[in-house]
Amino acid sequence: MTNPPPPSLGYSVTVTPSNPDSSTPQPVKNSAPPPTMLPGAPRFPPPKLQQDQIPSPFFRNPNLLSPANGVRSPVPHLSTPPGPPVFKSPVRPAAVPFRTSPATPQPIAFSSGSTLPTSSPPHFSNGSVELQHQVPLATEDSTLVNESLCALFSAHKVLKQKKLTNVPSLGFGALFSPGREIFPGPQILQRDPHRCHNCGAYANLYCKILLGSGQWQCVICRKLNGSEGEYVAPSKEDLRNFPELSSPIVDYVRTGNKRPGFIPVSDSRMSAPVVLVIDDCLDEPHLQHLQSSLHAFVDSLPPTARIGIILYGRTVSVYDFSEESMASADVLPGDKSPIQESLKALIYGTGVYLSPMHASKEVAHKIFSSLRPYKSNIAEALRDRCLGTAVEVALAIIQGPSAEMSRGVVKRNGGNSRIIVCAGGPNTYGPGSVPHSFSHPNYPHLEKTALKWMENLGREAHRNNAVVDILCAGTCPVRIPVLQPLAKASGGVLVLHDDFGEAFGVNLQRASSRASGSHGLLEIRCSDDILITQVVGPGEEAHVDTHETFKNDNALCIQMLSVEETQSFALSMETKGDIKSDCVFFQFTVLYANIYQADISRVVTVKLPTVDSVSAYLESFQDEVAAILIAKRTLLRAKNHSDAMDMRGTIDERIKDIALKFGSLVPKSKLHRFPKELSALPELLFHLRRGPLLGSIVGHEDERSVLRNLFLNASFDLSLRMVAPRCLMHREGGTFEELPAYDLAMQSDTAVVLDHGTDVFIWLGAELAADEGRSAAALAACRTLVEEITELRFPAPRILAFKEGSSQARYFVSRLIPAHKDPPYEQEARFPQLRSLTTEQRTKLKSSFIHFDDPSFCEWMRSLKVVPPEPS
Repeated sequence: MTNPPPPSLGYSVTVTPSNPDSSTPQPVKNSAPPPTMLPGAPRFPPPKLQQDQIPSPFFRNPNLLSPANGVRSPVPHLSTPPGPPVFKSPVRPAAVPFRTSPATPQPIAFSSGSTLPTSSPPHFSNGSVELQHQVPLATEDSTLVNESLCALFSAHKVLKQKKLTNVPSLGFGALFSPGREIFPGPQILQRDPHRCHNCGAYANLYCKILLGSGQWQCVICRKLNGSEGEYVAPSKEDLRNFPELSSPIVDYVRTGNKRPGFIPVSDSRMSAPVVLVIDDCLDEPHLQHLQSSLHAFVDSLPPTARIGIILYGRTVSVYDFSEESMASADVLPGDKSPIQESLKALIYGTGVYLSPMHASKEVAHKIFSSLRPYKSNIAEALRDRCLGTAVEVALAIIQGPSAEMSRGVVKRNGGNSRIIVCAGGPNTYGPGSVPHSFSHPNYPHLEKTALKWMENLGREAHRNNAVVDILCAGTCPVRIPVLQPLAKASGGVLVLHDDFGEAFGVNLQRASSRASGSHGLLEIRCSDDILITQVVGPGEEAHVDTHETFKNDNALCIQMLSVEETQSFALSMETKGDIKSDCVFFQFTVLYANIYQADISRVVTVKLPTVDSVSAYLESFQDEVAAILIAKRTLLRAKNHSDAMDMRGTIDERIKDIALKFGSLVPKSKLHRFPKELSALPELLFHLRRGPLLGSIVGHEDERSVLRNLFLNASFDLSLRMVAPRCLMHREGGTFEELPAYDLAMQSDTAVVLDHGTDVFIWLGAELAADEGRSAAALAACRTLVEEITELRFPAPRILAFKEGSSQARYFVSRLIPAHKDPPYEQEARFPQLRSLTTEQRTKLKSSFIHFDDPSFCEWMRSLKVVPPEPS
């Protein structure tokens, strides 16, 4: 696999910086003695390292034993600092069966969201080969429906009739998470795989084997292939000794050395450095919080981690770790891209700009303590920040002398390097910058130029195996549209924070510690009957010369921007015609270099049966997966506020069309009955319609844009939480009961946790808050629960706690369905917990609601001339 040649980026190192105070391009050494730590800025305690973490028995449901969207890696994980003791009481099951997310650890993520042209050319097949002694390894009626795998399908069966399968309002597809950790782990093979010579598919447990000759029939193109005698066996049972013929998921591993079973783990995991690029234009309150986060970040790093520190304002300061007695930096001008002579002087000089933590932790602390607040009396938005130049310098530092090597030489780090930008304002100086004011007469053109430059810089980072994460904080607008292309094109993520405090510090730690592979390529092969029509996710269409070619290889190939547990691809599929066979096959192959410098080929094979019955097809539907696929297709088109409003209308039309195509007409009425097999789908889409992704909950369009980009690449679990919040009510004894996310949960004597993916709310009822003892115990239990369910989530969510009636409570109320507007019988049917309340409590609850125009779920459904489905 080779990478495409890098295009010209338009920011070569031949430009001479214009600095009136400097007659030479050589870096200027700037030293400052390390002052004491600023007062009022306490450091975060270093988070606890948890290597053999046992899931807390909060939940009885086995699906809830692990964090809803954890990011797991081979290194110890960091918990959110600090927290109360872990409670051991389980979550009480909901009053009625209420579907929760399948919560084996899922990837989250982040960042592209582009539609890929994916129409595959037709497959060629001579039909099935009828041979004697041909043994299927899996039974004919076996179906791979395993929610712990990387692939989640919207239905576990495929309808044979093309007309109904391809109904666009419902659709069929899958979510695939390439970097998802599998429990138990996949079978590992350290040898070359057997592949179909015709289409390139891999041998798998669904292949038919000729026992006498060892030949195997490809499930994708049905052609016969040899195995060089390896599959010759006296019986079918003997073939089970081959992992690829007994397991639906296998990893082929090449370690690049001649020692069998050896995977280098000592220093290679940390050989990819982390470079912090820090805004030098912060006011004192923000700087104090940032210093606390940076100190805690350094304390959390393992001894072998390599780190670099760069500051940017009007100039770029690259800190030198060789100076142990003071904070010392080489300074480059920020108005132009760094020239070749300046970079050579930096890289080949005596300074140490990337250093392992065991040798430089104290130096790093001195550097952070030496930072000073912005002195000039200039508004935040008007300060000069050369963010683009600083990232260019960071890339040069990471490349080091290898930048002088031939393009044909590939430098192999242990996974992707990370550049983490800590930004408090927009890029307004140097390349990729925009004017300080939107009123600038040429602003639209300059913004367009900056967007393109930032995207090219992101692509350059990706070519050099560097991921750029941008963590923004503070009150100054950072011009999200300009910064987003940089993170997106490199495979990184852009996250907004209210300040540089605890949540920022946690995300700083998790951004650097999450495992990341490189050189990723995703190949998807399907049976001839299936056509992939759209892909949404963090990648782009692969060029023909980046993957091996076979005679009739019709695989869809996607070049991945990075390979992390924090990602998924949404695949929309159609059938090319009526399906004649009894089953269809899907094979996903992820090829990448992992953090230990081993080349991995992960092969996942899925078999789904086909059915004639529409009812059987609908019964196999996975409402939550289908809802997320619909949401990702919808959000892809919601590029601005106007588009988002239009997309809300398409959800209405989608509900009506599903009811028309798959439901039934109510006798003596013009209302349609929504299909009972899909009873959970409308409510999930109602949450999408009114939530922060499409609704008006989020105040600023930049914030919605960040959420949209995060959602388009996020794992299934984080995506589900971002669409439909999860509501947990605190009970006496530290237990929690899971309830539908309705405003009926706002009972004055209780505490409620609402997990909405990127935001988690803790609501204390007024009656409970008046009792200090009960209130403190309930709040501690809620905080502990929140820490456990979000411990490995990236980005770490914003956590807000407030009392009933406070101004902040509106953020909580707006995310709950206003079910108090429904008749009492409907309330009890959908929220059975109400039956446990006394008449006095019901009356008190009813009087606590404030009337507003938002419809309830049932009112919305009836406005579409559709009868709300009965709760499942």
